[in-house]
Amino acid sequence: MSGGHLSAGLGEAWVAIAADDAAIVEDLSRLVSIDTSFPPGDGYHAFADLMETLLAPLGFRFRRVSVPESLWQAGEGGAHGDRVNLIAERRAGLPACSLYYHTDTVPPGAGWTRPPLALTREGGRLYGRGAADMKGTIAATLAALRAIRSVGLPLRFDPVLLLCTDEEGGLYPGIRHLAEQGLVEGHLLSFNGGAAPRIWAGCFGSIDLLIRIHGRGAHSGDPVGGINAVEEAIPLLQALMALKAEVETRVSALPPPPHNEGRPLHGRLTIAALHGGQKGSSLPAVFEILINRRYAPEEAFEAVRAEMEQTVRAAMAPSRALRVETHMVGHLAPVSDPGGPHWPRWQAALAQGFGWAPEAFRAWGSSTSSDMGFVQQAGIREILLGGLSRPDNNTHAPDEFTTMEDVVALARAVLLYLSRDFDDDGAGPITPSEC
Repeated sequence: MSGGHLSAGLGEAWVAIAADDAAIVEDLSRLVSIDTSFPPGDGYHAFADLMETLLAPLGFRFRRVSVPESLWQAGEGGAHGDRVNLIAERRAGLPACSLYYHTDTVPPGAGWTRPPLALTREGGRLYGRGAADMKGTIAATLAALRAIRSVGLPLRFDPVLLLCTDEEGGLYPGIRHLAEQGLVEGHLLSFNGGAAPRIWAGCFGSIDLLIRIHGRGAHSGDPVGGINAVEEAIPLLQALMALKAEVETRVSALPPPPHNEGRPLHGRLTIAALHGGQKGSSLPAVFEILINRRYAPEEAFEAVRAEMEQTVRAAMAPSRALRVETHMVGHLAPVSDPGGPHWPRWQAALAQGFGWAPEAFRAWGSSTSSDMGFVQQAGIREILLGGLSRPDNNTHAPDEFTTMEDVVALARAVLLYLSRDFDDDGAGPITPSEC
């Protein structure tokens, strides 16, 4: 390929993806309909069953790898069910490219105007929980693989699909287990990113800490001997807000995304959930606080966790509370310097698939988090990044959506990247008239 033109086989496959509209919608509808919300994460078996059904006709073979419960079970946070990770591979003796997807989603939550677990198509928009993050990327990959098979397109890499558990805040994500067990082959392409001309510069880590304050229940009208756990926690909430202000002064050297408009990335602390009490006539005996801390690659995990724990101890030292517990219920390590020799080819494929000019690409990081940090800790430094998320498509919010245009564009980028005939020479964007 040169000058923005496709070889005959590659051009045929390129057009076939756009013509695969009905199959893309059907695939994504089936993917969205399986509830893989984390927590609890008890839908992984059913999702693996569906993926085997979709991939077997394309010549894939399968291995299921479950994360031992002793690793992922925090005892808190509501996680339950077998942590089934699916490895789907099709071998022809070529170098492997591992394509990573997390199969869990955040829970649907309130506020939807469409059914969250049933795909709704409105014009070019595809609504449903996971449509953008990240079941839509699986549908895009399936479209690329169908086009490759229908045309008999020769490949440069053997695709190995890694469909993994517990990215959405889990204590021990599935990709971490696969990487530590030496089951990630070749180089890694993660689809946990966005639809943007981006060169990934890394991302923050994330810690979820659950704090439980134990008081003593009593009648609120005659509270003799009672200890109100909610009221005892007020100094802690104030201390956490003070820590939040301090944390958010800490600036990272990661280049910020364009939508920051030049503002640097900084640490974050969020009071994410509060639970306590049942009725007006009773003193609450237990109060729970869930906090999330986003920390930069420059910060050490041990120091970040120790700071949170010390804040809890100091704030609760004068309290009458009977007991204060802290439990780390989620952790994702930060990612730094994920570049490597395969990035130029992936960047060229993204430019062609989405129609972006090569000079539009910029390197930036994010204060969101990824389970790829554990992959780096296991020795795999280069991690390519792509995906479907955009700032306005309600990722993690009600009425999450992606677009058919983006799914087709990502499918075409995957097609090009895997194809032997793709010449990643930085040629300009392909237009429909050139196909």
